[in-house]
Amino acid sequence: MITLQGFSRACADCQLQDLCLPIGISRTDVERLDQIVSRKRPLQRGAALFNQGDQFGALYAIRSGSIKSYTVSDDGREQINAFHLPGEILGLDAISEGMHPSAAVALETTSVCELPFDRLHTLAHEIKGLQHQLLRVMSRELNADERFMRILASRNAEERLAGFLLNLASRHGMRGYSNTEFNLSMSRHDIANYLGLAVETVSRLFTRFQQDGLIEAHRKAVKILQRDALAEMAGNIAPMVNPDDKRSRESS
Repeated sequence: MITLQGFSRACADCQLQDLCLPIGISRTDVERLDQIVSRKRPLQRGAALFNQGDQFGALYAIRSGSIKSYTVSDDGREQINAFHLPGEILGLDAISEGMHPSAAVALETTSVCELPFDRLHTLAHEIKGLQHQLLRVMSRELNADERFMRILASRNAEERLAGFLLNLASRHGMRGYSNTEFNLSMSRHDIANYLGLAVETVSRLFTRFQQDGLIEAHRKAVKILQRDALAEMAGNIAPMVNPDDKRSRESS
């Protein structure tokens, strides 16, 4: 077991295991999985986990912190595809082509678990339930953000921001954190890029939401005051959480 900053965490003891691969796997098999996991030094804010076009070799599970994934067009424009939180896995979109179609950068100090894909693939054939769990995680991770953005595409600016805030709140809640108070690790510029809005529009909407008593926002800190009103504004699209994940947490 590798120790980071005086702190060790194996898969079996990780509080995020029911959002990651070990769910539904025996403790003995979880220990086998833990043996292939590499826990490297934390990434600092702005550091790349991988770059667009890099050769694929591993999947990455976030232990703490957050990461944004994005693509860069031929003319140099950046398009943010997703914001990733603890318990979520990156690199799945690189499996088919053998290279990463997007880049991934830490939004804050972030720790990740690296799972070498060839060893994980071999282990999945040896451990009952791991292959099913791997496919389940792949389906969840690949569909969640695409589904959310597809729905948002038909919404106006205030509906997009309301849905975005409630989606983040719901995802924080699934991780055992507060689902009403959280910090935004991403900048207003990143939020605007992700939602397809102007930065000025996002800033104006944050101000209006505060004036209307929907949220409190101070720098990075956000507190949701009127969840129902935000949900109505967003068309009740925000909590894009897999119900299987919720059941898994409740039964653990």
